[in-house]
Amino acid sequence: MTSPANCTVTRTARDSGDRLTALPPLTWAPVPPTKEPALSLTVDPACSFQTIEGFGGAFTESAAVTLHSLPIEQQAEILRAYFDPINGHGYNLCRTHINSCDFSVGNYASADQPGDFDLRHFNLDRDHRDIIPMIQAARNLAGPDLKLFASPWSPPAWMKTNGQMNLGGKLRPECRDVWARHYCRYIAEMAKVGAPIWGITVQNEPAATQRWDSCIYTADEERDFVRDYLGPALHAAGLESVKVIVWDHNRNLLYERVQPIYNDPAASRYVWGAGIHWYSGDNFDNAQAVHERWPDKAILFTEGCQEGGPHPGAWGLGERYARSMIADLNRWTVGWVDWNLLLDDAGGPNHVGNFCSAPIMASPSTGKILYQSSYYYIGHFSRFIKRGARRIICAATRDEVETIAFQNLDQSIVVVVLNRTESSLPLVLRHAGLAVTGTCPARSITTYGFTP
Repeated sequence: MTSPANCTVTRTARDSGDRLTALPPLTWAPVPPTKEPALSLTVDPACSFQTIEGFGGAFTESAAVTLHSLPIEQQAEILRAYFDPINGHGYNLCRTHINSCDFSVGNYASADQPGDFDLRHFNLDRDHRDIIPMIQAARNLAGPDLKLFASPWSPPAWMKTNGQMNLGGKLRPECRDVWARHYCRYIAEMAKVGAPIWGITVQNEPAATQRWDSCIYTADEERDFVRDYLGPALHAAGLESVKVIVWDHNRNLLYERVQPIYNDPAASRYVWGAGIHWYSGDNFDNAQAVHERWPDKAILFTEGCQEGGPHPGAWGLGERYARSMIADLNRWTVGWVDWNLLLDDAGGPNHVGNFCSAPIMASPSTGKILYQSSYYYIGHFSRFIKRGARRIICAATRDEVETIAFQNLDQSIVVVVLNRTESSLPLVLRHAGLAVTGTCPARSITTYGFTP
């Protein structure tokens, strides 16, 4: 039997200085015949599952304003940290917003002239201030592999039943056609500035009336809008390759929200898949149920962040991210997209005071950059699991750890092990009759890599 190359080890641990630290590689040997170790992982690429689209975060106005408030050197550092494919996270799947969102510095819309059914006054002037330059700078690092999807939080106020972008309301029936064409116009204008749109979600969090930009759809209303307006508009504009993502809200209602859409063949044919968030409990198995019922539809994690302020230095942030990433990806999710790429040291700016954390925080007054634990934990996935990788079997002997494994297109295998306990565990990683022996420290995440 030919032994694989040495197994690389990359670790982040609370009780050490390790932060995405490359440790000495491990050497493969025959599986030890001794007693069962505290933790044994068996990796088997003979059975594979979903193909990965990528990892990333969101270009919000808040992130872009914060970035451009910093000195040029710090701006470059942050962009490299996320988008450099060699020395950074290699982000390649990111989100942005159509019109304003809660993480904007105010309400705005690209077609804000009341009654502009022909979209004659449509423009991206506000996006050109900060968001588009940030996207362009990221693409200069990431290259054409960077896929971008866009989500509306609200149509322009004049298209809504409540006459404002905030506090919910619904799309006026007579505005369904112009709103569908609005997506197409946005996609066309973004392409002109070198920011091609790979996909769109129909509506961010369509079941939530928020004090910020929001718009309500029932499942039937979302189905009808996609079937009768949005899907046909995209096809008429030659944009049928743009992925349409429904729901874009929490996992708890995922199954019941996609059911009427996917069970309607005329609507379903326009839909690539569903987006999920994490703000209403775990409900991880709902993604599994949706895949089992509709295996041809994708599931994408489209938003998650730590709410309630900036939480500087909190270790639990990273663990929350990694736990969700492992659980979602183990249940057929094809990618995982964080929320704001960057926020200031207060958790904003934010036009409604909805302050949150981000993997990288920065102080506009001092230029100081803070890399949160979430930044390092995300990197254990995004730096090693490449687009086109397929999830493979990873069987663990202990419940205390959470694990997942992938095989990249170059045949290299990546295994991620999360230990959220206060105990260090000896570990044996097994593959094809061989094994490496290591340690899984308390409150740590470790990525193992090897080529069979």
